[in-house]
Amino acid sequence: MQNYPLLSLINSPEDLRLLSKEQLPQVCQELRAYLLESVSQSSGHLASGLGTVELTVALHYVYKTPFDQLIWDVGHQAYPHKILTGRREKMSTIRQKNGIHPFPWREESEFDVLSVGHSSTSISAGLGIAIAAQRENAGRKTVCVIGDGAITAGMAFEAMNHAGASHADMLVILNDNEMSISENVGALNNHLARLLTGSFYSSIREGGKKILSGMPPIKEFVKKTEEHVKGFVSPVGTMFEQLGFNYIGPIDGHNIEELISTLKNMRSLKGPQFLHIMTKKGKGYAPAEKDPIGFHGVPKFDHLSGQLPKSNTKPTYSQIFGDWLCEIAAQDPKLIGITPAMREGSGMVEFSNRFPEQYFDVAIAEQHAVTFAAGLAIGGYKPVVAIYSTFLQRAYDQVIHDVAIQNLPVLFAIDRAGVVGADGQTHQGAFDISFIRCIPNMVIMTPSDENECRQMLYTGYKLNQPAAVRYPRGNAIGVELQPLQVLALGQSKLIREGEKVAILNFGTLLPTALNVAEKLNATVVDMRFVKPIDVQRIKQIAQTHDVIVTLEENAIQGGAGSAVAEVLNLQQYHVKLLQLGLPDFFIPQGTQQEVLADLQLDENGIERQIKNFL
Repeated sequence: MQNYPLLSLINSPEDLRLLSKEQLPQVCQELRAYLLESVSQSSGHLASGLGTVELTVALHYVYKTPFDQLIWDVGHQAYPHKILTGRREKMSTIRQKNGIHPFPWREESEFDVLSVGHSSTSISAGLGIAIAAQRENAGRKTVCVIGDGAITAGMAFEAMNHAGASHADMLVILNDNEMSISENVGALNNHLARLLTGSFYSSIREGGKKILSGMPPIKEFVKKTEEHVKGFVSPVGTMFEQLGFNYIGPIDGHNIEELISTLKNMRSLKGPQFLHIMTKKGKGYAPAEKDPIGFHGVPKFDHLSGQLPKSNTKPTYSQIFGDWLCEIAAQDPKLIGITPAMREGSGMVEFSNRFPEQYFDVAIAEQHAVTFAAGLAIGGYKPVVAIYSTFLQRAYDQVIHDVAIQNLPVLFAIDRAGVVGADGQTHQGAFDISFIRCIPNMVIMTPSDENECRQMLYTGYKLNQPAAVRYPRGNAIGVELQPLQVLALGQSKLIREGEKVAILNFGTLLPTALNVAEKLNATVVDMRFVKPIDVQRIKQIAQTHDVIVTLEENAIQGGAGSAVAEVLNLQQYHVKLLQLGLPDFFIPQGTQQEVLADLQLDENGIERQIKNFL
């Protein structure tokens, strides 16, 4: 830590608060350098954290954390917070097995008030925490930090609408890194923010309203003055004022001195407060400033050269999906691709560039994405909703109520299904088969390789009813792609004939299943469809084998193996059934390989589980 003379002294925010205000710019400089160095060696989220260095230092300097409660939305931007709250030396382990969590995590630190991973939850939770604090009369403060992406979700507005009406003491900070703000406006706004949060202005505001209420002309004058000053600051503010917040900003989020004086003033204000700060994603590191999307989440890389390593030559499943989307859009103008703010992750960059009229990014609004797709389907279009398994959970009612009940032709391309690895509990795609399988009218397909994935997307697209294709995070296996054709609904494929034991595979663990089957001389069937399931195949296997093993990367409860168990139970077949899949706990972080090995879903684990069962 010799390069970090001040940072090395900070093992908790208490240490930070012992420093003088004049030392804080240097703390920010060291914190930014340390963040860059540690993330380049460990992999993780980078650009967001670089943008919140000054804000993080200011918040922990002004507020008495952890007594005052600081809530980060999503948590991509909370790496500097982790470094300042006693986890500096562990940053090299972030996102790794048994390492520190990629997001704020309650079990990890008393400074992490809310465990997060999905966006737009901070204001709702913060309001609950603020009201609880008010009832205790403990004098603790509640601060929520939310980004300009996360605030686009309906849940954030629902929470603000409630917070404004409840008059709870809380501060919402909008960390806005989208628009640029010119120097002079920045300086002017910083100055006004100081004035507007200062004791003189807030006493006029509060006192003026109380004392002068009996004197209409003066009251009117105070109100008008306030409106003029406010109107001069920001048109955005009007919207938050309407929701019942006292809006201040926008101010420069990289000016530590202004941040501290504004936050100090705001700390004593009553009721719901809203501070709008402007920051630059990737701030202080030129490659990340130039390409904040590319540097949002990074693998290990050389931070001195600023070059990210080239990716694997085999395409990812997301790329396979994106290519399929372009192929269909070129021949069918009725195709509409929809993403809730995951264009890059879902492989839709080329599609969005080539077919802008057929592409919609609805921001972080999964519920809206699904019902929007339902509306397009009613209008005669063919919507494809590209969504991560773990984010589809947020739109469950819409899948049932707005798509399935009306039997509308919406195709769900479910990315990141199964074990995702480093993002941990909040992002593992463990539940989609279970929660979709019980919905009438839905068809569910589980491709075992990239060619199957394409054929299934095409099949779902042509079905004229709700359908889902789930595929994993990461690289495909490199098989040859065949021309598109519609698959026979609910038809499985016999891959290997053996005796006594039959492995019924759902998804991309097929190569592993085949390796195990070679050793055990087992039959392997690629089931392909979870719903409708191949009842005939299950009957035939049950009559010719002693043991059926189901294999899936989904929760065992209610998953594909449960569908097989239901068929066997209905037919009263007396064949032994072993269901292999994800166990009944939230699966922690690690690489995909490490996690599968721990869950005994790698080759050795599957073989061992079958042998033990026999």
